[in-house]
Amino acid sequence: MASGGGTVASLWTEVNRCGQNGDFTRAIKAVNKILHEVKEDVTALHCKIVCLLQNGSFKEALNVMNTYSKILGSELIVFEKAYCEYRLNRVESALKTIEGVSEQTDKLKELYGQVLYRMERYDECKAVYTDLIRNSQDEYEEERKTNLSAVVAAMSTWEKASPDDLGLSETTYELSYNAACTLIGQGQLTEAMNKLQEAEELCRVSLSEDLDITEEDIESELAVIHSQMAYVMQLQGRTEVALQLYNQVIKLKPSDVGLLAVTANNIITINKDQNVFDSKKKVKLTNADGVEYKLAKKQLQAIEFNKALLAMYTNQADQCRKLSSGLQSQNPGHPRPVLIQVAQLCREKQHSKAMELLQCFADQHPESASGIKLTMAQLYLTQGHVTKACDILRSIDDFKHKQGMISALVTMYNHEEDIDSAIDVFSQAIQHYQSEQPGSSIHLALVREAADFKLKYGRKKEAISDLEQLWKQNTNDIHTLAQLISAYSLVDQDKAKSLSKHLPSLESMSFNMDVDELENSHGANYVRKKAAKVPGDNLPREQGQGDVKKKRKKKKGKLPKNYDQTANPDQERWLPMRERTYYRGRKKGKKKEQVGKGTQGATSGAASDL
Repeated sequence: MASGGGTVASLWTEVNRCGQNGDFTRAIKAVNKILHEVKEDVTALHCKIVCLLQNGSFKEALNVMNTYSKILGSELIVFEKAYCEYRLNRVESALKTIEGVSEQTDKLKELYGQVLYRMERYDECKAVYTDLIRNSQDEYEEERKTNLSAVVAAMSTWEKASPDDLGLSETTYELSYNAACTLIGQGQLTEAMNKLQEAEELCRVSLSEDLDITEEDIESELAVIHSQMAYVMQLQGRTEVALQLYNQVIKLKPSDVGLLAVTANNIITINKDQNVFDSKKKVKLTNADGVEYKLAKKQLQAIEFNKALLAMYTNQADQCRKLSSGLQSQNPGHPRPVLIQVAQLCREKQHSKAMELLQCFADQHPESASGIKLTMAQLYLTQGHVTKACDILRSIDDFKHKQGMISALVTMYNHEEDIDSAIDVFSQAIQHYQSEQPGSSIHLALVREAADFKLKYGRKKEAISDLEQLWKQNTNDIHTLAQLISAYSLVDQDKAKSLSKHLPSLESMSFNMDVDELENSHGANYVRKKAAKVPGDNLPREQGQGDVKKKRKKKKGKLPKNYDQTANPDQERWLPMRERTYYRGRKKGKKKEQVGKGTQGATSGAASDL
């Protein structure tokens, strides 16, 4: 026993030395020897688990914890177990393990915040980090602030929340980068670009202080900042510059698969239906292992949407249908997968199936019916069914009283020469605003447009009520009064006469102004037309009246060398030779003997002798 005890003591000394040197592989071997001597040594088992974690052997560490769970207990290894589950992407199990502990330590709270962030429970995550920063004082405060700023940026980007100012000083490039992401989520693109430039400068300064870091390492670290800069440029419409910056990030081949996937996806969105070969190469980067654990759900969803659209643009109909169907099953209430399927059906000229699919989705998901019905109306218009498109648009309760929708409906009905339906659209809209916003600018503008429309198409009787309503709102409006009198003149002349009394007198309408001053003002652009020329004006000018236009001398034409002036020219010289009366045809000479004419081997001379 004494020798065994000495051996175990020396093994512990070796474990301690290996731990200090960071040689955890040798430390595991020494711990295994200790466990061979003392099988249920709790300290040795705990050391083995820590060494496995340091080596990244998370599955093996979790197996050891599960095997010796009774010996180790749940409270001793709760952090190690939750950490293994987190690193193995079993975030729900990790959350359950952490929440099962009665009292959480600071390091367990740190892990709890990471798990909540991965599960996109940002409000709870923010509360955890805020509590940690407030109640702890150690060297990890800067990292906690960085994590908290990342949570705020995620809330701004994915939840469109307006976060409170937490007073986080942007002393590091990570904090400055997260502040820029928050500004992007709020739509403040110019300010976000300035923050990203500050983050780039801070990153270069902080990394250049380390002599062991090369320029390539700095560029690799800056890749995420440059990719975000390109995204801001893309949102601003500067797609060419953004595309160049994206490609520079791809060429660096950063180790972060999430960054590569997002950058490649953004390049695909810029390419759209152009440069499809490049998009097909870039889409491979979005399929790398582990991407699903690096990105948010909305990012993964956007990548899958773009894959389906790329399949449609590359005429891979089956692949497009497969991807869009999978997206629809994962997101049953999202309209985009259905719209992709409809676009594919329209490319295949199956408009009736596309319309049935849209109608079915609109019936099943009323919350998304407005956008779907707009698409249905567009399809009807592309097929020339204007009236059906109008019926669909009038069935959208959210938009049917909007000014843009009223304008579109009136224009389409006018195109179809359906004046009654156009007037009915105006009437329903006026009734709506009469009850909801009486006397508002929108209400009066609609009444004015309705009156003008009715007068334009000779519906003066129907325009009277609208004109009366407008005139009551403003009795000093002479133009409306004149229209009203004109309309009443066809219906009720007595009423027209009584209204004409409200017209101002001629004296009050006369304007005192100087006509000469008006004509000579800068606003008058009258140009006097030139009088038509009289035949007598073409007489030659006398000297001194002005410059006389010099006549251009005509050059004499050249004559042939053998030209005889006394000879009479040929009257038929303009006709082709064959058409002239004196043409007798070409003179035929004696036929030469030709071999090959007549029977095989015979000559013309022999034929004449015979």
